[in-house]
Formats: sequence, C-alpha cells, structure tokens
Amino acid sequence: MTIRFGTDGWRGIIAQDFTFDNVRLCAQGVSNYVKGVGLAPHGLIVGYDTRFASEDFAAAAAEVVAGNDIKVYLCQQAAPTPIISHAILEKKAAGAIIITASHNPANWNGFKYKGEQASSASTEVIAELERNIANVLSGGRVEHIPLEQAVKGGLVEIFDPSPAYFRHIERLVDLERLRHSGLKVIVDSMYGAGAGYFATLLGGGSTEVVELHGERNPLFPGIQPEPIALNLKELSKVVRERGAAIGLATDGDADRIGIVDEEGNFLTPLQVFALLALYLLEVCGQRGAIVKTITSTAMLYRLGQLFGVPVYETPVGFKHVAPRMMAEDALIGGEESAGFAFRGHVPERDGILSGLYFLDFMVRKGKRPTELVEYLYSKVGPHHYQRLDIEFPPGERQTITRRLAEERPAQIDNLKLQEVDTKDGFRFLLESGSWLLIRFSGTEPLLRIYAESDSPARVNRLLDAGRKLAGV
Repeated sequence: MTIRFGTDGWRGIIAQDFTFDNVRLCAQGVSNYVKGVGLAPHGLIVGYDTRFASEDFAAAAAEVVAGNDIKVYLCQQAAPTPIISHAILEKKAAGAIIITASHNPANWNGFKYKGEQASSASTEVIAELERNIANVLSGGRVEHIPLEQAVKGGLVEIFDPSPAYFRHIERLVDLERLRHSGLKVIVDSMYGAGAGYFATLLGGGSTEVVELHGERNPLFPGIQPEPIALNLKELSKVVRERGAAIGLATDGDADRIGIVDEEGNFLTPLQVFALLALYLLEVCGQRGAIVKTITSTAMLYRLGQLFGVPVYETPVGFKHVAPRMMAEDALIGGEESAGFAFRGHVPERDGILSGLYFLDFMVRKGKRPTELVEYLYSKVGPHHYQRLDIEFPPGERQTITRRLAEERPAQIDNLKLQEVDTKDGFRFLLESGSWLLIRFSGTEPLLRIYAESDSPARVNRLLDAGRKLAGV
C-alpha cells in the first residue's frame, strides 16, 4: 500500500491499514530520515496514547529505531502528545514518533512524527518521509532489535515525560493561584491520554476537579474522542447539575481543548481562540503576531487591530502554523479544530495549557465563561460559527471539486461575494466579514463546510448554501 501523511501524520484502520508491518515501515522511514540529516546521535522519543494496542505499536516502532542504532526514549505509559513533544526539547532529541489517531473513531490508530523543534513535520519533511517509506517498500530493509535486548543494551531508555513538563508549565502559569481559586471544574478526558493531568495540576487547594471518562477504554464507548458539542453532552449535563464554573475536555491525545460554559453551552473553537488571544494580549500584556488557519475566526483580525499586532493566515494543519509561528516569534497560533500553541512553549497544540490559560483568564478577570464571551463581543462584535461534516462517496471527490470550481454566485444569503479563496478548499468571502468555506478533511473521508457570520440563523443559512454549492 501507499502510505501518505495527511495534515497531521498517517492514520489508518487498525488491522486493515494500520498494522505492525506498516508501523515498522514508517519507523524505518523516520530512522532513515534522521540518519540522513545527521540527527541520529540525538536519539528519538517514542510515545503513544490510550488506543487499542498503542503501547504495542510503540514498542514495534522503538525496536526498529533501536535496530538502526538510534537511542530511543520510550514513554513508560500513555501520554498526551504535547507532553511527548515537550520531551523532545527536554532531551534535545531528533524528534518523536507518537502512536495516536487523535480524535478519530476507536477503530483507527495513527503515526505522528514531530521534528527536532517539537513541531509537526513540515511539508518538505513529510515528503522526505514518504519517499523513504516508499523506498523501503520497494526493496529496502527494515532493521529491528527485540525490545528487551535493546533495553538491556542501553539503546532503549524507558522514562516518564511528565515531571519535566510539569516544571515547565509552572513557569508559564501561576498554578498556585489556580489551585486556590475555589472554582469547581468538570473535566472530560474522553478516555484519552489526558486523563488525570488537570486533577494533578490543579489539586491541593480549594479548586475542585471532577473528572469524567478518566479510565482507559479503547472503545471510547458512546463518544468519539473529539471535544465538540456532539460528543460533550454528558459534560454539559454534569456542569449544569453540579453548578460548576466550567467544563473542560481534551481529545484522544490531549492536544485539543473543548470548553463548556457554566450554563452547559459549548463554546465554539473560534470563540476559544479569540478569548485566549485576548487573555494573552490584555490580561498578560504580551505582544506578538497571531497565526491562524483559514478556518479560524475573523475576530482575530479585529483583535490584531485593537492591540497593534499582525495576524497571519495559513492553510489548515499545524504543519503550516508551526513554521510561521517560529518565523514570526508569534504569541499564539491555532486552528478551528481547537488546537492552540503559545510562545514560550512547544510550537505545537496543547489542550492542557489551553485549559489552564482559560481558567487563569476567568480567575484574573473574575468572570464566568458567558461573561468572558460578552466581554469579547464588546470589543469585536458578535461572531457566530458552525461546521458540518458530511460523508461522501470517495468517487465523488473530483465531481464535487469541479462543481465548486465552477461556482461564482454574485451573492450568498443576500451577502455580496467579494472573493473566492482556493488556497485550501473553496472559501467564499462575503461582505460584513462573513465567510463560507468548503474543503475536504485531511485526516478523514469527510467534506467539511464551515461558516462564520453575525447571527446563528445566518450561519445556518450559509451552511445550507454550502451544501447546495457542493451538491451534497
């Protein structure tokens, strides 16, 4: 088979595409890459999430890396992707292999590669990895050494990446202030690798943390581990029943955050992105560029104007966001899927730090989440957003693309069409700052339709218009 890395690694259905042989192929491709660029002496981190057999797939990858005479730092238990990424910097490693399919359904798993700067691999690196894997498939050799032998020989070191991460987080946010805030926080770990981290970081004071789905269950019963409104109904219910101040949710590998307000209503990722930017700019008094994907909110442009900072836009995927963040020394970078990265931290999404920053915003402003949204809107005006995910027959992809390429309506929902942007899908930029975007997912067989406008009703009408334009 041909192995292709999407917006964030390679993913496949377990036992169908995602097999031990294919994981070993990918590990050999990474090993060849780090040897080719002279980074092999720095070693590689290997980590994994809580999905079915993730620790076994990680062990298989570690055996291949060690078989190539490259030191392996193998995580001793499932860990969040941002914590594994931080270990790259702490160990000064060449990068990390992470076995995770993030938010995909339970029958999926995946293979991520993070580079030596602890960021998602760039398009150039991905292309090199894919070439290496193809070369191995066409006659190359997969080296490997049994894990027990590699451990005894010192080629594999089993370690816990969490303590170094905790020390780093304490330098970024005042945890003592949060521990003694008196807030009641409900956390939905979605059976993922983020289980226990908020409780550990916030415990020991008056703050109360109640955790849902904190045990390991690779079936993710009743949910898909993506922190969106559809999957957070129980979190919303518990927040209301217990009179909590907020609900926080992390996805399968805890690099994304979902937030439910004190009334049990889901905050959209666009609201969360704008609120985190406002927190850093106003409460923390920091200044720096904002990097957003095309699916992210127009509110960031208004915040950029208000605080005199530039805003840069990229295609979807942190493989685009991270390089721009590093080039601009950006204050914050993020995307519509609720993944946010921050200056002074790893140039990668971190759902745990995002949640801590949001809590700190609440404590320092003395406002509930609903009040923070009102405060944001007082500065940038009301903005509402929604996304539709639509399954489609794979054979229809070219037809849908051709149909959209030919569409140039004069207006959509009585809003004048100002421009059609095709850098990543088809984005229809409308008057008054409204927009409609139609694009194919880079990680799942889905057509995504996004819209942002000044009212929920208009957003729904724009989404309906998007379905008609795409013919789905």
